[in-house]
Amino acid sequence: MSEIRSKARHRRRSTAVVAGVPLALIAAGVLSYGTDLGMFGTDARQASAATAVSAAAPAWATATADGFASVNALGQNGTYGGRDGKTVTVKTLADLEKYATAPEPYVIVVAATINMNPVGKEIKVQSDKTIVGAGTSGHIVGGGFFLGQGVHNVIIRNLTIRDAYQGVWNDKEHDFDAIQMDGAHHVWIDHNDLRHMADGLIDSRKDTTYLTVSWNKLSQENKAFGIGWTDNVTADMTIHHNWIRETEQRNPSTDNVAHAHLYNNYLEDEAGTSITASYGNYSRGKTNMVLENSYFQGLKNPVTRDATATVVQRGNVFSGTSGRNESGGSGAAWDPKKYYAYTLDKAADVPALLKAGVGPRASIGTTVTTATTKAAAATTLTVAKDGSGQYTSVQAAVNAVPANNPSRVVIAVKPGTYRELVKVPSNKPHVTIQGTGASRKDTVIVYNNASGTPKPGGGTYGTGGSASVAVEADDFQARNLTISNDFDEAAHQDIANQAVALRTAADKVFLDGVIVSGDQDTLLVDTASKDKLGRVYMTNSYVVGNVDFIFGRATAVIDKSVITLKKRWNGQSAGYVTAPSTAANRKGILIANSTINGDVSDRTFYLGRPWHAGGDASLDPQTTVRNTSLSAAIKTTPWTDMSGFSWKDDRFAEYKNSGTGSGGASSDRPVLTDAQAADQEVADWLAGWTPSAS
Repeated sequence: MSEIRSKARHRRRSTAVVAGVPLALIAAGVLSYGTDLGMFGTDARQASAATAVSAAAPAWATATADGFASVNALGQNGTYGGRDGKTVTVKTLADLEKYATAPEPYVIVVAATINMNPVGKEIKVQSDKTIVGAGTSGHIVGGGFFLGQGVHNVIIRNLTIRDAYQGVWNDKEHDFDAIQMDGAHHVWIDHNDLRHMADGLIDSRKDTTYLTVSWNKLSQENKAFGIGWTDNVTADMTIHHNWIRETEQRNPSTDNVAHAHLYNNYLEDEAGTSITASYGNYSRGKTNMVLENSYFQGLKNPVTRDATATVVQRGNVFSGTSGRNESGGSGAAWDPKKYYAYTLDKAADVPALLKAGVGPRASIGTTVTTATTKAAAATTLTVAKDGSGQYTSVQAAVNAVPANNPSRVVIAVKPGTYRELVKVPSNKPHVTIQGTGASRKDTVIVYNNASGTPKPGGGTYGTGGSASVAVEADDFQARNLTISNDFDEAAHQDIANQAVALRTAADKVFLDGVIVSGDQDTLLVDTASKDKLGRVYMTNSYVVGNVDFIFGRATAVIDKSVITLKKRWNGQSAGYVTAPSTAANRKGILIANSTINGDVSDRTFYLGRPWHAGGDASLDPQTTVRNTSLSAAIKTTPWTDMSGFSWKDDRFAEYKNSGTGSGGASSDRPVLTDAQAADQEVADWLAGWTPSAS
């Protein structure tokens, strides 16, 4: 292809479990964070009849923590929960309490809504436990968990803990928390939806330390996250990628913490509601806080500190905030990277990233085996560069998948950089390639071919052939990894420099929590042939590039993701986001509920242009960008012609976009009517397919 976020009278809406709903795109956002939709359609009546059962531990159950919870200290080498014990599935309060309070290690999969009795009950969790929700179906209602003195190595993950509220906003009588820790250590609280409790959502007290709190949604509460209740200054904790919205105080309030590392959090006070945050991140007592790349929206007093406390701020964004925004202090400087490795996301990307990624994830699920529910576990092949897996390359694992395999094969890839070409041929459907690291940046598949790169047997690769990862098999999934093409354009201006990171030429391709990165022609969404349907759904992801970097003839949805614009190899700021080559009567590229931004100059990027591949005038290219935040990088006339074909003869439109790069309707900027937009929803693109993680 050529260039190319009340008081005592505050009222809240009650929620109820909805049974029998498929795990998938049930309205936009079900995959984003916890709702009352259950993976198995199990309500309280069904759960009362269920019993705990043993099951093989799924791959995610052995995940380990990042941040301070990963540090070797106090006789505990990191936080891995119950991975060394049995895996049990529970649907009743009796079974949950039985296994959570047992002395042995357990992975406890919560596969139903469990109502606490009495209301406010907090199960006293013992050491070496993983308590995790099955998909989005694990709900704890009317109570929570308590970790007492010395309890350690506990993971609480992928749960919705909610609704212990007793009708008093600043409740001084009912100490009902979602998670309370008094003197615990090595605890990981990850991907939960915590809301509407009586006292607070998370309390970390009495020198609880080596704690990581990540990827949670904390909302509808007076007190979000309180830390301290001690004069000692010994605790170490990491708080990252949490969305804290519609909470009044303790966001968090961090008292006497030796090392508090807060990064990539999103604090939102939504305008026009009865809940008003009184402050954001608060460094109290003698806390020494490092606060990085977080986003504060609409808060009063976004960052405050006591005179005795320290705050070091780096790279934060403050939008519509007022009042105290403080840094400084006399505490000793410290570097989190001396304790553990981590990677920062850009602060500007944080709202979109967290709206898409926090809370219970459908992809952190498991199959449940009971007398009435049976599902075959997926075959899992492991890849590790160091030889600790079954294979040392991703392609070797793909090669091991039987031809015409009838069921899911998961290729679990351990952290590392895999410099190789990967191809999933058309006769190997139902393949998932999944990184097993804490971050999508931990597992990288990369190569550096370009269109003009000579092939060993003669000729050149061409644009499609340059892909680092090529997918030609239906029902493919990728998650929690990076796919990149790092072709060096500056060094090779002598050859055609289209360089694809990921090419899909198949139907029902599900990309969840990935980064696809390149320069020109990064993501090629193709079909097996012009007359075949190829649907692609990408969510909670990043696409990075500069020229035509989302292109092709597939029916493709980029949803709840971040599209990052980058300059060209020579520093020039100019480019095109999409180049659809859609066949007539098919749907093309839909960008929805996302963010388009990047470190580029204002008004230098087009949203797209029509690619009539091979000069085919019968094509009818389509791009729709809707409900998406556009940075000032987007031109005021966001569409342009290509290779003699006018964009006005094809299908290019916007709907309800926001940001400095958005604009009103004109002849040069088509905007859909409400009626037109009703026919251009995500579900219209997917045409009966409901992507579900497996």
